[in-house]
Amino acid sequence: MVRAFNGTGLGAYKRSVAVNERLVVGRESTDGYLGPDEIYEIVAESVESVALGGKRVLVIIPDGTRTMPMPLMFEILQKLLRPRVKKLDYLVALGTHPLMSDAQLSKLIGRTVVDGRVGDTHIFNHHWEDRATFLTLGTIAAAEISRLTHGLMSRDVPVTLNRLIVEYDHLIICGPVFPHEVVGFSGGNKYFFPGIGGAEIIDFTHWLGAVITNYDVIGAGYTPVRAVIDRAASLVPRPTSCFALVVTKEGTAGLFFGAPEDAWKAASAVSAKKHIVWLDKPFRRVLSVLPELYDDLWTGAKGMYKLEPALADGGEIVIYNPAMTEISYTHGKLIDEVGYHCRDYFLKQWHRFKHYPGGVLAHSTHVKGLGVYDEKTGIESPRIQVTLATGISEERCRRVNLGYLNSAVVNLDDWRGRESQGVVLIPRAGETLYRLKQPSAARAS
Repeated sequence: MVRAFNGTGLGAYKRSVAVNERLVVGRESTDGYLGPDEIYEIVAESVESVALGGKRVLVIIPDGTRTMPMPLMFEILQKLLRPRVKKLDYLVALGTHPLMSDAQLSKLIGRTVVDGRVGDTHIFNHHWEDRATFLTLGTIAAAEISRLTHGLMSRDVPVTLNRLIVEYDHLIICGPVFPHEVVGFSGGNKYFFPGIGGAEIIDFTHWLGAVITNYDVIGAGYTPVRAVIDRAASLVPRPTSCFALVVTKEGTAGLFFGAPEDAWKAASAVSAKKHIVWLDKPFRRVLSVLPELYDDLWTGAKGMYKLEPALADGGEIVIYNPAMTEISYTHGKLIDEVGYHCRDYFLKQWHRFKHYPGGVLAHSTHVKGLGVYDEKTGIESPRIQVTLATGISEERCRRVNLGYLNSAVVNLDDWRGRESQGVVLIPRAGETLYRLKQPSAARAS
């Protein structure tokens, strides 16, 4: 844990950047990664830029499935804010991920959590499973949805959010920005929707992203999904600020603070440089090695999402994690019913699947990837093969329409040094996006 910040080495510190003619505090590191002292200085100036004295503040943070220096940020916020504000609590933006235990929360923030508390500070789980915990903020009308989605969707979308927010005077989003399969880049107002949002808008935005497809939306900047999320966030009845971080496993490459839309815009520009690898030639076969961040396929599918755009037609992604034994701790039963299929499999048989949650169908299409479905023959033809080399049984893999490879026979050395053959091993898959400079190269190869 970091105990002191001496403020040294900040000669190159750029105190603010302009985004949309509004001020965003923070900067991108120009010589590697931001050190703890630099992060402290950015956070200090950030909180000074907002009148928070004597107010009740709720900080919305990621769960353990994101790379994030949360222990450092928690300590800095406690040091800088707790003496100034009336109340300082944290809410974990779980979306629909499993609730976190005290032990997991302790690991997340770097302090011992007992009964959801650190001293007089609460660390709340987002109880997405309990509809009584939600507040209805309003409805985005069908005509506006049509405009925001460029005609892809046209329906009323109810907007609900964790009602805990109205117990506070100011909300602070604090989380990283990465390329994302549903929204383009994560972070910003995505910590409201799906982070602490209700099922209706979660299912709507995820299915919208699936209709656009992961192949086209991931890392694409400002997308129709982002537009819907930002519109929904405009209904939040409390002032909101945002810390948007750009993080790799080596360190923090950028940190920005301001309105959620502005901080996100600054961070996503840096993420596009740090988290996207542009390739001249497509991969043919990939071993996507998942880190321990992901303990089910629902979260670990990022090992597919961020490699699909780099695969040649007919290629294969092998998702490797022998410790993974579950498809989804939350949605596994529904996925067993639906299976994994390309988008058009659902669209062309909508009568069969329209009653399933849009988030589940979206996950299905994102894992399966692009493909076509022939209504006359009932034959589905995916563009690439997705194979699991995990602790999930062969029977279950086949049942949900994925390939199976016994993880015990996988030798990582067999995958190394074969780049010239289009065979690669991707360590710590799930955060770096791989794309082709010429997307047509995937189909031409």
